[in-house]
Amino acid sequence: MNNSSAHDHNLQELARQSMIDHGFDPEFPSAALEQVRQITAQAKVITPSVDVRDLRSLLWSSIDNETSRDLDQVEVAERLADGSTKVLIGIADVDAFVPKDSPIDEHASKQTTSVYTGVRIFPMLPEELSTGLTSLLQDQDRLAVVIEYVVDKNGGIVSSDLYRALVRNKAQLAYPAVGAWLEGRGEVPAVIAKSPEIQAQVKLQDEVAQALRKERYEHGALNIQSSETQPVFNNGQQVVGISSQEKNRATDLIEDFMVAANGVVARALLDVSSIRRIVKTPDRWDRIVQLAAQHGTTLPATPDSRSLNEFLTKQKAADPDHFPDLSLAVVKLMGPGEYVLEPPGDTGEGHFGLAVRDYTHSTAPNRRFPDMVTQRLVKAKLAKKPSPYSDAELEAIAQNCTAKENAAQKVEREMSKRIAAVAMSHRIGETFDAIVTGETQHGTFVRIPSPHVEGMLQHGKDGLDVGDRLRVKLVNTNVERGFVDFDRV
Repeated sequence: MNNSSAHDHNLQELARQSMIDHGFDPEFPSAALEQVRQITAQAKVITPSVDVRDLRSLLWSSIDNETSRDLDQVEVAERLADGSTKVLIGIADVDAFVPKDSPIDEHASKQTTSVYTGVRIFPMLPEELSTGLTSLLQDQDRLAVVIEYVVDKNGGIVSSDLYRALVRNKAQLAYPAVGAWLEGRGEVPAVIAKSPEIQAQVKLQDEVAQALRKERYEHGALNIQSSETQPVFNNGQQVVGISSQEKNRATDLIEDFMVAANGVVARALLDVSSIRRIVKTPDRWDRIVQLAAQHGTTLPATPDSRSLNEFLTKQKAADPDHFPDLSLAVVKLMGPGEYVLEPPGDTGEGHFGLAVRDYTHSTAPNRRFPDMVTQRLVKAKLAKKPSPYSDAELEAIAQNCTAKENAAQKVEREMSKRIAAVAMSHRIGETFDAIVTGETQHGTFVRIPSPHVEGMLQHGKDGLDVGDRLRVKLVNTNVERGFVDFDRV
């Protein structure tokens, strides 16, 4: 049994080693660092041009995590005379600073993603860019690729456009405060309170986002509720606990806007080869059907996202306390997403969870390489230039991005378990409610809801499957190995 305290373990060094173990290079090569020095030394005042619109006067705002500095998106909305709403999403123009095949790009193409370990961030791009020159920070002029779409009163997208622009973030906002305000649980955030125009702007964005979400659900997009955990540190920066970050109206707002934007970009690239984000039809639909039956609902024998969403929506209303557990089980049974090459005219598999066929990732080029690739495809199309990538390149990129995304999730899971082991080391012998989250060759995994901690079931796993509920006792923690072990009681 290992009950060691946090100061006995260098979690940051464990995170760095985990990155290496899973095929990442946690440090930037010297050529990339030299390129950063050249970029920052040569940075010039950005001005509009013939192909770059000046949209700095618009009431752009961003909503992200409280500590985020790598801001990829800003948003603004405008009510039109016919009652529809025009939404503009400004995406950081990373490609303007990171040319294809340059040292920074080569490093990013190998890493493919920023990795968030709870104790340290391993950025895909040097922070001088991702949290500086290419981050859409408040009160800074920035180049952007704008994704514009018009949403009718029913939440349908009736028109869209793509173009380059110069933007200026007027209000850098955070999910917790904005979500609490929109839901009537908190005061108006200080930045919003100072400007009636920004206040009205965010309210309008929330309104149109809810219409977009309603329309997506009606077409079968899944009503999934997820939560993220983060370590709680004391003044000495030792892990003393784990807190959960639940989704709220502010996170929903950004999710709805980005899902719509990604669909717009995917449809704009139908006539060229591109990288698509897909989630395949679930192989374990039979188990999803069993879970629904346990709650008194009969699902079709063949996968159907609309029927599944109707079940999820009903369960969320009937039992909101346990809905996150049900959501987690369904997500696990659906399986992971992946990136694939889609040549022009091809009919891809689509995204089962979003109930759409045309979907890509385009809204986070500071921290995801597929988004940077997609940005280059968009800019080439806007400039009426040939694609900067061959099909063979795109297929190799898609495969590597999928592999590295899976590897990043393993790093983040390992560190989540190590952080959990630190936080739970003083709770050996306590009992908890739990849900089965997965079964691998290594064993059966369960998660307790408060705090959100996942661990392995050492005894009593016979007859269990994903989604089953049980009572467990914490019997062991091992920080070095990231073990949190439970027994069934």
